[in-house]
Amino acid sequence: MSSAFFPEQSSDELALDQIGPALSRLRRRTPASSKDLSRNLVLNVIADAPGETTVGGLAAEMGVAQPVASRTVAACIADGLLRRAASQSDGRRTVLELTEHGEAERHRFAAEQRKAFEEITAAWSPEEQLQFARLLTRYGADATAWSRKQVAGSD
Repeated sequence: MSSAFFPEQSSDELALDQIGPALSRLRRRTPASSKDLSRNLVLNVIADAPGETTVGGLAAEMGVAQPVASRTVAACIADGLLRRAASQSDGRRTVLELTEHGEAERHRFAAEQRKAFEEITAAWSPEEQLQFARLLTRYGADATAWSRKQVAGSD
């Protein structure tokens, strides 16, 4: 469909325009429940964070309001996935840490996601699966670094 408002795009440009919707669909696929999705996100953010994580830092990394992060953290603590601890650098601050159960749940989520990936990509060659896995992992690491720069730049 070509017009003054929608000029012709190359197939490469169209593919690049589909990244956002594709990433959105990936996020919706697994884990099975929205509760698991939130918990998986919280556990991974805390595990991957360089240094200590507060509820405010978690909220910023997740892109949600602090009360939303606080409720999710409270549920994770109630379920034994997280614990609050005093900061080692500033005893007045409270930081979040994974418990052994939290680490086990994180591994369970990862195993479920790998299984889903293998089922979804069953028709792909092993080389395609591995290439996609490497590139998606790289994208995730680069997105995290980009996000942290954005937050640091807004301070």
